[in-house]
Amino acid sequence: MPNTINDFTHAQILQTTLDEAAVRDMVTGWMDANAGQVRYSGGREVKIPKMTTQGLGDYDRDTGYPMGSIKLEWQTREMTQDRGKKFQIDAMDLDENAFITTAAAVMGDFQRRWVVPEIDAYRISKIATYAINKAAAGMVNYGQTIGENTGVLRKIKTGITAIRDLGYNGELVVHATDAVKMEVDLELAGKLQSTTWSQGGINTTVPSIDGVPLIATPANRMYTAITLKDGRTEGQEVGGYEKATTGKSINFIIMPRITPIAVTKQDKLRIFDPDTFQDANAWSVDYRRYHDLWILDNKLESVYVSIKEAAA
Repeated sequence: MPNTINDFTHAQILQTTLDEAAVRDMVTGWMDANAGQVRYSGGREVKIPKMTTQGLGDYDRDTGYPMGSIKLEWQTREMTQDRGKKFQIDAMDLDENAFITTAAAVMGDFQRRWVVPEIDAYRISKIATYAINKAAAGMVNYGQTIGENTGVLRKIKTGITAIRDLGYNGELVVHATDAVKMEVDLELAGKLQSTTWSQGGINTTVPSIDGVPLIATPANRMYTAITLKDGRTEGQEVGGYEKATTGKSINFIIMPRITPIAVTKQDKLRIFDPDTFQDANAWSVDYRRYHDLWILDNKLESVYVSIKEAAA
């Protein structure tokens, strides 16, 4: 008899667990918090609020306050990333009670090894692309070598100062490769300060520079452009991503915490029991995830990028 009742329960539990783990495990998971006001009603489209106000004027004792205006626009954006994978778990490998444990282990490992790195790499590459296309003066720097006696601390402080000079006085975030972090550690000789970092409901301690959190990010997620493998074409069956031929390596990237708006939505997780799934005597689990990232026009100049290679 099909396990129809438990199928729904399994899917709900597993989907909730995977969604929470994704935000917690991504180094860019903090960006999802900026999507709090984003409207999402299913499918690919989301609506993002953009508010515009005006500056102060002179108060007049006869006429009172100068009139101001508030403009709220809802910009419709589309999540361009629609990625998925199907898994089969042979019925002989588990009984019904063990299914949720085994499926959670399989899907959790898949998500940590493949999904999380890909989403991180996509987000960082898209933020870098926004900055490169904006070409704000002094905000994208090419040919910056990071190594012994290269003054990496000064480079990072220069980026922080550049963003502060534009009026962004709120919390900033630095994503840096482990090589950059090591050079900062060596340069400060154990004097590197730390701060509390909150993401996905968990507080951790991370290094900081001038109070700005330094998030160590694997170098293979720090590219200006990536190529996504379709999982079908010869040579791409394994799926995932790789550095694009036009991509360059990022040393570090700095931005205000409020700048990127990221959304990741797992489509309804589908689980078919062995009696329902006709291709094999196995459980079938379908994993599909929509995701994307945007920066509103009025915040495009707030990103500072240090790139290893010289400009093309």
